[in-house]
Amino acid sequence: MVSEGMILADRYEILSRIGTGGMSDVYKAQDTKLSRFVAIKVLKQEYAENANFVTKFHAEAQAAAGLIHSNIVGVYDVGEDKGLQYIVMELVEGITLKHYIEKKLRLSVKESISIAIQMAQGLECAHKAGIIHRDVKPQNVIISKDGKVKVTDFGIAKAATSETITSNVMGSVHYTSPEQARGGYSDEKSDIYSLGVVLFEMLTGRVPFDGDTTVTIAIQHI
Repeated sequence: MVSEGMILADRYEILSRIGTGGMSDVYKAQDTKLSRFVAIKVLKQEYAENANFVTKFHAEAQAAAGLIHSNIVGVYDVGEDKGLQYIVMELVEGITLKHYIEKKLRLSVKESISIAIQMAQGLECAHKAGIIHRDVKPQNVIISKDGKVKVTDFGIAKAATSETITSNVMGSVHYTSPEQARGGYSDEKSDIYSLGVVLFEMLTGRVPFDGDTTVTIAIQHI
């Protein structure tokens, strides 16, 4: 159980919870060694207890830590303490693209293109390093208070087992590529397709395909 004031790894002081997702909770913390604020993503218990998932989670986090780009949320550290599996990331004060779209309903062509270009630049950096995101969606894009667009959660989707994907797919299936919908191999083009869906949503305020179940939505992408 994470609580305010808790110290992880004799270094990170938990200050407050700032977000939650299907697989993890996110906290604002103080790095007491480097005197800076960071974001710490802590895996929820059901995933932290899955040894296979944890191994992949650490491997993907280590790969993502090598990505240094202004349009990517930086990964600083990954570890385990007090039974908690966590990843330490750059703290970006801002709003997710999903919330931004919900707030504005539709974005202008100029703003949509600007955001898409910044996302593409971050993805290009990852692709050149051989890393595929696999879960590009507005929830994984943060717009900072100064307008900088940053993509986050690289590699987390790859770490997920089929069980974890099943529990989280509803939020991602709207952006899935045809090959992912078929259960096939993902590559750079998968991320580009998902980016196109995000651009469509920014311009129109809605996703191109919708339905009552994940299956009916996925089929429309094929």
